[in-house]
Amino acid sequence: MFFSFLDELRAAGIPASLKEHLVLLEALDREVIERTPEAFYYLARATFVKDEGLLDRFDQVFAKVFKGIASSYGVTPAEIPEDWLRAVAEKYLTPEEMEAIKSLGSWDEIMETLKKRLEEQQGRHEGGSKWIGTGGTSPYGNSGYNPEGVRIGGESQHKRALKVWEGREFRNLDSTRELGTRNIKVALRRLRRFAREGAADELDIDATIDGTARQGWLDVHMRPERHNAVKLLLFLDVGGSMDPFVKLCEELFSAATSEFKNLEFFYFHNCLYEGVWKDNRRRFTERTPTWDILHKYGHDYKLIFVGDASMSAYEISHPGGSVEHFNEEAGAVWMQRMVSTYPAAVWLNVLPEAQWGYTQSVRLIRDLMNDRMYPLTLAGLDDAMRELSRKR
Repeated sequence: MFFSFLDELRAAGIPASLKEHLVLLEALDREVIERTPEAFYYLARATFVKDEGLLDRFDQVFAKVFKGIASSYGVTPAEIPEDWLRAVAEKYLTPEEMEAIKSLGSWDEIMETLKKRLEEQQGRHEGGSKWIGTGGTSPYGNSGYNPEGVRIGGESQHKRALKVWEGREFRNLDSTRELGTRNIKVALRRLRRFAREGAADELDIDATIDGTARQGWLDVHMRPERHNAVKLLLFLDVGGSMDPFVKLCEELFSAATSEFKNLEFFYFHNCLYEGVWKDNRRRFTERTPTWDILHKYGHDYKLIFVGDASMSAYEISHPGGSVEHFNEEAGAVWMQRMVSTYPAAVWLNVLPEAQWGYTQSVRLIRDLMNDRMYPLTLAGLDDAMRELSRKR
């Protein structure tokens, strides 16, 4: 069973190695956890999952292997897990606990009764001692009391259930699913790099202890406070074809402002030209010259463009191609200046990657970005942050 678990993890795209498998077995052998299915689940998850974006896939694999359910990834299982109960009980329950469970009959009788009640029951049921529901004394359900039972949903009240039958808790962290502010923050944190800057006004405990031990008297050491050293320039495409993605861009902007102290943002439309702005209501009256940005912010800034890159190819390649004003220099010229000034630069495209090849402008922007265009998904954002981290 454990070897099939390892194989299924790898098949689902989770990098599980034999070393981690041996660590899990050693932990079980040394009894570092309680003998409960929940404890085993959390131990296995902590051993194999190193990326929050893989939590949901791990839950699906765990359900498939240990519940004995033949299900494909992405489908929530609904069958009763008798193989799981039997396998876990044989490995983790003591002989005394196994004898206590027999008060309900055999495993097959327990699970058969549960199946029948699931088939017979119609609608929600609260209280009582027979139906599957809440607050009663039936062996099946939640929030009630029965010393030997199977909890279905809800939260444990007495910590006596044989199995916590829960839905997946981390489905929104799957790297193939839509982004949310929380998920974006998780991905952006890969870029955060902390450094010690400023005056030495923070007590360095480790150095003080080491110095005191070496000198024989109190040797106080101070150090600068740690600060987020990443500096970020964020350019957001607004209006037109970007209107359907306002919510997504708002979530990205909210996450970025909370994660980075040194963040400067500007808006543009379709392609970058000689001017950008910070307030969309005053986009034509209060503009910031792009030259000022290039001269004001140093080469150590990370550069992120966000947009669909969908426009007429002339808006990129020709002077006067802008749909809003006459641009004396082509958008491609300004894009090249930005990428040359800021070596760490990426473009986050709100469109699915499968659609990029259908639009000439997307291909042009991708070439100008030296192929550093990524989809605005959790996986794409993660790859973009890795790219920015490599360039300093």
